[in-house]
Amino acid sequence: MGAIATEIKLDNAALGALRTTFRGELVRPGEPAYDERRKIWNGSIDRHPALIVRCAGVADVIAAVRFARGTDLPVAVRGGGHSFPGLSTCDGGIVIDLSVMRGIRVDPIARTARAQAGVLLGERDRETQAFGLAVPAGIVTHTGLAGLTLGGGIGWLMRKYGLTIDQLLGVDMITADGEFVKASATENPELFWGIRGAGSNFGIVTAFEFRLNPVGPIVLAGPIFWPMKDSAKVLRFYRDWIADAPDELTTIVVHRRVPPISAIPAELHGKPVVTVICCYAGSVEEGARVIRPMKEFGSPLFDLCVPKPFVAHQSMFDASFPHGQWYYFRSANLAELNDAVIDIVAERAQRMTSPLTAFPIFQLGGAIRRVGDDETAFSGRDAGHTININATTATAAGFDEEREWSRSFWTALRPYHSSVYVNFLMDEGEERIRQAYGPERYDRLKALKRKYDPDNFFRLNQNIPPGEITPEPGARTALRPASSS
Repeated sequence: MGAIATEIKLDNAALGALRTTFRGELVRPGEPAYDERRKIWNGSIDRHPALIVRCAGVADVIAAVRFARGTDLPVAVRGGGHSFPGLSTCDGGIVIDLSVMRGIRVDPIARTARAQAGVLLGERDRETQAFGLAVPAGIVTHTGLAGLTLGGGIGWLMRKYGLTIDQLLGVDMITADGEFVKASATENPELFWGIRGAGSNFGIVTAFEFRLNPVGPIVLAGPIFWPMKDSAKVLRFYRDWIADAPDELTTIVVHRRVPPISAIPAELHGKPVVTVICCYAGSVEEGARVIRPMKEFGSPLFDLCVPKPFVAHQSMFDASFPHGQWYYFRSANLAELNDAVIDIVAERAQRMTSPLTAFPIFQLGGAIRRVGDDETAFSGRDAGHTININATTATAAGFDEEREWSRSFWTALRPYHSSVYVNFLMDEGEERIRQAYGPERYDRLKALKRKYDPDNFFRLNQNIPPGEITPEPGARTALRPASSS
């Protein structure tokens, strides 16, 4: 496919005109920086765009969109490059790369933060935590803030403060026509509704403004380990323990082999374990009281749930999900961890073969549920958990087998699926995207797509193509489908 990218001819006059005013970097196949610039986080995806447009500011984004409109090439938009299915790159097309746009401005008096679209989660946390403030967002610090936010945004603070989009105050966006628009609760409110959960479909968001919340800088957080053979017992106790958990507590259950890190005794390295990882967004003393029953259950192998800087906890998973490994995911929301689900999880966890595979089960609820279901495009606020069945290998070796394990695990859980978090989807087709939003919300998003991107220019995403609204049985509509070329 690299040869195809090399052979694609771009209009030299148009490209020359773009270069004359462009502040960023234009990278083409064969140039020294090309192979490095085209890399994304998921090493299993190896694509060769015809042009990478690295934007230095909003004017560059506008110019890039208008240039791309003059071609027939597909266009991908890259923030942090963490898209699971590799939607931040393409073969033989144009990548509009925002990763250079890394400005952050924190107002500790108003408790707001403004961040450009190339900002990574760890960069944002460093700035906001200087004032003991935070935005709920993510669990890996080299994740891009833009993509995570536009799909909803789950993370360690979500039960206390909601999703990332629940703290979003407004955005700046460049439309498919290369026009600048703003969206907030008072300006283009319908667009603001759609951006909060399906935002990549309507344009390129160049800046986000968030409400900040008091967090840390020290929190009680970290993993507690048990042997994986005790998974079913641990999960049943865990299920009962979190039933009355305060909103300050967010937990993630992870099954994996113990990584070789210095904080864990060497004799445990490589051992299969089930871990309950906690983060208490309140006083350390109160957190200790709440978490104590989990710490005292059974015979934990090791306990790293201790007071620590919030930024340290946020980076805990970084070493487990580095750039370049081969990743595959299947995901689903679950109403609850009933006995059947627990038995499936405990049994399937034993079948992992890669020492790099680690699958999280996120605890939802709390503040997520207190936002009205129709207030944002995000769907699934009533779910109890979301499971992300990660298959990970260092290279292609063993990847097919681990991927099949992920698929079969997901299939075994299918009777208990409720919905799915759109940021955890692979390339699974339109019907799966429709399931992620539900039919009514999906039709509302299609109408919004027709207004802001009727030609489906932004289609390399979890795409909501423009077209007529799906009628109710027996209903009629006069709307005509728009092009989805």
